[in-house]
Amino acid sequence: MPFPLSAKAGRAAAAAVSAVAAGVLAFGGAEAAASPFPVPPLTETAAAGTEGLDPLLALAYTMAEREAHAAGVPMWINSGYRSPAEQQAMWEDGLRTYGTPEETRRWVLPPEESTHVTGRAVDIAPRDGAAWLEANGNRWGLCRTFDNEWWHFELVTLPGTACPARVPDAAHR
Repeated sequence: MPFPLSAKAGRAAAAAVSAVAAGVLAFGGAEAAASPFPVPPLTETAAAGTEGLDPLLALAYTMAEREAHAAGVPMWINSGYRSPAEQQAMWEDGLRTYGTPEETRRWVLPPEESTHVTGRAVDIAPRDGAAWLEANGNRWGLCRTFDNEWWHFELVTLPGTACPARVPDAAHR
């Protein structure tokens, strides 16, 4: 699986996000606003659709969404966390639509393989918002991961570093 962060990189990502959040708490106000990684005050609510997500993904997405909205870009989570039952229903629908497990895996994965079920993926709408997130999301560690899904993003890099190369589709995980 090329996308999940290694344990060491995951700890580093958590430390980076925590350090940025701590900077906001320590400095607040103008100093926080000047950060290259704008962090909302922790007393504010998370973005809609972040329920059930990995806390670091929820925080990263919330920060990115607020920045997008401040720039006048519409953006929201169209699909985030999915229960195993929801993902199973999507898998079965995909099998009916695409005919074979091989073709279905290009578009939807079974529950035991889906990053939505583990709370580690978000699907973004509308297309303008997803394009903005693709161009700016690495500031928070958010990256588009599949060539065939302009809407699918995961927390796969350290904030401020380049996103890894995308793979053609979910079947190539």
